Amino acid sequence: MATYRAVMLTRKGGPEVLETVELPIREPGPGEARVRVLACGAGGTDILMRRGYYPFGPKIPFVQGYDVVGEVDALGPDVTNVKVGDKVAALTVHGGFAELLYRGADELVPVPPGLDDAEVVALILNYATAYQMVHRVAKQAPGETALVTGANGGVGLALLELLQLERVITYGAAGKRSHDVVRALGGIPIESRAAAIDDGLLAALPAGVDVAYDALGGKYVGQCIRATRRGGLVIGYGFSGAVDREGNPLPLAAPRTVARVMVGARLRGRRAAWYGITMRYRKDKRSFLEDLPKLMALLAAHKIKPKIAARLPLLEARRANEMLEAGGVDGKIVLLRE
Repeated sequence: MATYRAVMLTRKGGPEVLETVELPIREPGPGEARVRVLACGAGGTDILMRRGYYPFGPKIPFVQGYDVVGEVDALGPDVTNVKVGDKVAALTVHGGFAELLYRGADELVPVPPGLDDAEVVALILNYATAYQMVHRVAKQAPGETALVTGANGGVGLALLELLQLERVITYGAAGKRSHDVVRALGGIPIESRAAAIDDGLLAALPAGVDVAYDALGGKYVGQCIRATRRGGLVIGYGFSGAVDREGNPLPLAAPRTVARVMVGARLRGRRAAWYGITMRYRKDKRSFLEDLPKLMALLAAHKIKPKIAARLPLLEARRANEMLEAGGVDGKIVLLRE
C-alpha cells in the first residue's frame, strides 16, 4: 500500500508528543482534492491544541497544520474549480503537517504565479485575520488610532502593516527587543513586559486609542480596555498571554478571555467584539475566499512583506513547536518541502 508521511499529535504534552507517521494514500472522494503540500505554517494555535483546549481541533490523535500552500495532485468526481497542477492555498485548521492533504475543492484558493510559498502561507491565517479585523470588524479610517498587543507575533506584524496602509496611527505593544521591528513597520513601540500596556499607551496618548486589537487575553484584557477611549472598540482575538508560570494555557483560558472582553469592555463604556477566523470561516467561507486574493494582490504589488522568522523542512513540526515555546520569535515559522 502506498503511503505518505505526516506529523501526528499523539497525546497532550510537550513537543515530544509530535511523531512522524505513515498514512495510506487514497483517491479523493466526490468534491474533494488531494494536495501535495509545499508549505505549512506553525503557530500558537498548534501549542494550544497540544497543551490546552481549542474548540475547532479534532479528537487526538490527528495531524496538525493550520495554513497550507500546495499543488493539486488528484481530483475526485464533480470538481470543476481547480485542476491537477494548480497551486492553491487553504485554511485547513488541521492536516497541514504532512506530505499530502485532502480537502474539499471549494476550500482551495488559487495562488498567482511568482509568489513566495512561505509568504503566501503567512497570508492565509495571520494576514487574513488582521485584514478582516481591520476592514470587516473595526472598519478603521485614516487618522484614527489603534493599539496592537503581541505586536511581534504573526498577526501583530500583519496588523501593523495593514494599518499603516490605511494610514492609521498605530501603537505596537511588545517586549523591548522587538521595538525596532515595530518601528520598521510604521508602529510606535509600547513596552508590554516591563510595564503595564495601558501605562505606556496613556503616557503617549492620554485620550486612549480608537481601537485595541488584543492577542494576549487573560490579565491583559483589562489593560487594553483602559488603553481604549470611552466609546472606542476592543477586539479580542487570542489568549496567548493567559498562561501559567511554565507557559501552559490556563484552564478555561478561552471562555474566560472572551467573557472579559465582551463584558468587561461594555461595563467600562467601550464597545467590544470577539473575532475568530475559524469560527467565521465555519459559518460562511465567502469572506475569506474574497479577502485572501486581495492579500495576494497586495503581496504581488510589494505593498506588504510578511516577516518569515524561520524556514524549516516540511516535517520538522516538532522543532517549530520547540522554537515557538522558547519564545523570541518575530514573525511566522514556515515548514517547506525541500
